[in-house]
Amino acid sequence: MLKLLVNAFMGTDRKASDKGLIVVYTGNGKGKTTAALGIALRSVGHGYKVWMIQFIKGEWYYGELTSSRRLEPEFELVAAGKGFVGILDDDHSLVEHQMAAKNAVILAKNKITSGEYDVIILDEINYAIKLNLISIEDVIGILNSNTLQTTIVLTGNYAPPEIIDMADLVTEMREIKHPYRSGQKAKKGIDY
Repeated sequence: MLKLLVNAFMGTDRKASDKGLIVVYTGNGKGKTTAALGIALRSVGHGYKVWMIQFIKGEWYYGELTSSRRLEPEFELVAAGKGFVGILDDDHSLVEHQMAAKNAVILAKNKITSGEYDVIILDEINYAIKLNLISIEDVIGILNSNTLQTTIVLTGNYAPPEIIDMADLVTEMREIKHPYRSGQKAKKGIDY
């Protein structure tokens, strides 16, 4: 019933002239994935289809893994990574991380060219470049595969200048203060 009301009030049909955007959330501050999830929430509210792939996260539990299911079928999330590379309890080789990231690139291209989605979020893809899991050419190839109206959101620190140049919207999150610096651990519902 709610979807019918939203459709009647807002309309969900996108005009053929609507151009998808390239949106980048980068910087050393917290909030890049959170901002991308905000776009997902807003888009689902308009009846748009959203697909999100996480290039690094994959073996730990994050709240969005459960909350995203509440937004199905309009929102789909895939955790394709093997976890954080080279830190904490990482027990995967660099080659395993690279293979997971390469498979995520292929999956992202397939989803973009399918024409099925209005928004595609490439979470932590900038980190994947920085960590040499994928190349800048891989990411440019993903972006160039979008000949449709799909908006593509890229997150992660260290966004390369080439990606920033291609983007329509770039926001840099800058850390001013973080509880981690005073010894507080990551907080459930805030950090994961």
